[in-house]
Amino acid sequence: MSTKGTSRVMAAIGASRILGLVREILLNTFLGAGRELDALIAAFRIPNLLRDLFAEGALSTAFVTTFSQKLAKDGKDSAFRLASNVNTLLFIVLFLIVTAGILFADPLVRLFNPGFHDVPGKIELTIELTRILFPFILFLSLAAVYMGLLNSLHHFGLPAFASAAFNFVSIGVGLLLAWWLDPHFGHRSVYGFAIGVLVGGLAQWLVMVPRAISLGYKPRWLIVWNDPGLKQVLRLLGPASIGAAAVQVNVLVNGYFASYLENGSVTCLNNAFRLIQLPIGLFGVAVATVTLPHLARHAAMDERIALRDRLLVGVRQTLFLTLPAAIGLFLLAEPIIASIYQYGRFTAESTTLTAIALRGYALGLVAYAAMKVVAPAFSAIDRPGIPLRVSLTGILLNMGFNYLLIRVYNLGILGLTLTTASVATLNILQLAWASHRHVGNLLEAHFLQGVGKILLCCLVLIVALLTGK
Repeated sequence: MSTKGTSRVMAAIGASRILGLVREILLNTFLGAGRELDALIAAFRIPNLLRDLFAEGALSTAFVTTFSQKLAKDGKDSAFRLASNVNTLLFIVLFLIVTAGILFADPLVRLFNPGFHDVPGKIELTIELTRILFPFILFLSLAAVYMGLLNSLHHFGLPAFASAAFNFVSIGVGLLLAWWLDPHFGHRSVYGFAIGVLVGGLAQWLVMVPRAISLGYKPRWLIVWNDPGLKQVLRLLGPASIGAAAVQVNVLVNGYFASYLENGSVTCLNNAFRLIQLPIGLFGVAVATVTLPHLARHAAMDERIALRDRLLVGVRQTLFLTLPAAIGLFLLAEPIIASIYQYGRFTAESTTLTAIALRGYALGLVAYAAMKVVAPAFSAIDRPGIPLRVSLTGILLNMGFNYLLIRVYNLGILGLTLTTASVATLNILQLAWASHRHVGNLLEAHFLQGVGKILLCCLVLIVALLTGK
């Protein structure tokens, strides 16, 4: 595995996640944990779910797997034709989905946020913001194809930095429009922040186009239905969509239950999840981004031992980087939240509620990150149905656990995050067992020794943090 490539991706994703955190801090500072920010987060939830279904998770996995195999077997011209084919079909399908989403935003928002009716004007504001944000999925899906193309050609840096461009543009445009609409950052300013997110998504796509063209790709309108590559992408896309979107689906279910909790709970959940996404993106996504093209190439050449070794290296790197992060976020939740978010209209009570959510999410951090590495491996070995079955089971468990912990035991926001963490852990255990069966023996001595050393270091970290407190 290219350590240099992984480091570049980690640096780029790190910049993106930090800018994303800056965006969240600004939103919390200017809007506070209340009606407007709850509505903005809820409005973004459906496009964000579709992003995992059609873009960054599933489409990237299906496209990179097929494009890398085409590149290895048939050369660049054939692979580039596949990219144009996918881009054209994607534009048509998502244009229709975006149109439908804008037209049917009202029933969609009411379905997923029934508790918002209790706060005057909250449901209506969420519907308006949802209509503004729906085109975001079109831009992000087109960006996912260009990201996959560049990654498959071993140009990892720019695609990762494209996410930073999204955050940078969304912050700049969002602040400017929010101030223009309401210099005191009152109710109307939330529309400016929403438009900023939309423009940021457009920037994330466009920033990659010149590099792809410089590498020989010529974008063109092309649909060839009988192209074997397109058929493979579509065949992998269905199962991968649900497999990669398990966490987002569970977050959507969490939002349904959170809409019945006290005002501001949706914002506090989002703040905690944003912090968890920092190490997941910085470590899990970075390792997975560099690992997947290698897995696809080894699978195409039927090099099973090399494929297993690549996967184990990716998992070990992920454990090494995310386990200490999970421990730190769990033990230092409250001071971390206070130092990052507790400014302006974000109160000490909101800090306490967000810290509770962060501790629950932290218990599943390692599982979230490991899934980013392990789940795409099944597309590489042409067994996409395995993550699909695991994710469907996880979604059902999430609904059941949420009902039990929220409605029966009244654990509130902690119950929501404990459910998500528990389901993620069960999912990765199932995927690990399936990998052991279909990829090869994962209990390899060198891998186990590495895991043992990681656990020992983490024990020292726990003692140091507890002693320091």
